[in-house]
Amino acid sequence: MTVQAEIVDGVLAGRHPAIARMLTHVERRTSGVDEALAALHPHAGRAHVLGVTGPPGSGKSTLVSALVRHYRDQGRTAGVLAVDPSSVFSGGAILGDRIRMSDHGGDEGVFIRSVATRGALGGLSRACLDAITVLDAAGIDVVVLETVGVGQAEVDVISAAQTIAVVSVPGMGDDVQAIKAGLLEVADVHVVNKSDREGASRTVAELREMLRLSHRRAGQWNVPIQQTVAATGDGVADLADAFAKHLTWMAECGELDRRARRNAATRIRWVAEELVLQRLRPGVAEFDAAVDAVTAHRSDPLAAARRLLDRA
Repeated sequence: MTVQAEIVDGVLAGRHPAIARMLTHVERRTSGVDEALAALHPHAGRAHVLGVTGPPGSGKSTLVSALVRHYRDQGRTAGVLAVDPSSVFSGGAILGDRIRMSDHGGDEGVFIRSVATRGALGGLSRACLDAITVLDAAGIDVVVLETVGVGQAEVDVISAAQTIAVVSVPGMGDDVQAIKAGLLEVADVHVVNKSDREGASRTVAELREMLRLSHRRAGQWNVPIQQTVAATGDGVADLADAFAKHLTWMAECGELDRRARRNAATRIRWVAEELVLQRLRPGVAEFDAAVDAVTAHRSDPLAAARRLLDRA
């Protein structure tokens, strides 16, 4: 099975069946998928890619659903890639707690897909990054990348998204600790969701103090703290406005180009690593010969690795 030209044409026309089939090919690394992605790449780069991350239980899925509803009310199209470390591509089905996004199921202006890390060394797989290219090339205005839990995927999200929102919730002290552990510097916007709960003011105050103590550079974006109640939609419009302001700021100060170069560099490196690893595995003659040489002490691991990389 190969990726047919009409699938690429269908993606560029924004047709959901073609987008779904293309994402399946991306996940399976079907023959011809790289050529299809190369054809789509020149048409990407127009979508605003949002990363929504944070600890479990913070209401990310409900918040993303509310954001999608807001963008649709504005007449904009939206795509959601919900990253799950244990899932597989499921034909556009929504897994686990994403079931609450089913409100958008019949909307042709919304495309939702659960994607898997598929054992990637980092939290995000190459397929996830390629999926962003597909949705972007399909003409979707806003692509939301939602990650699950706190881990490598939350750090890797900066390699895929332009604007990153870190979601926390009152009454769960571990959330702020988790943010201290590595997400503070990732956030372009901090979101205190379920802010109708007791303790919301305290959570906001703690985040504000953490931001005050962080090292800031001249001209750096002033990270806002937005309070939302995703279940009712309260604060969601203000959050979307904060995302739009961040996009404008990036475009005006050159940060948008810098992030585009950073993301491109990351993607090149990840693809190169994957191509090299395909050559460095048992069953490849050169690799097996290198293993034999190191085992017999005719060579050392570093020298063998350098020879394999030179040949690759």
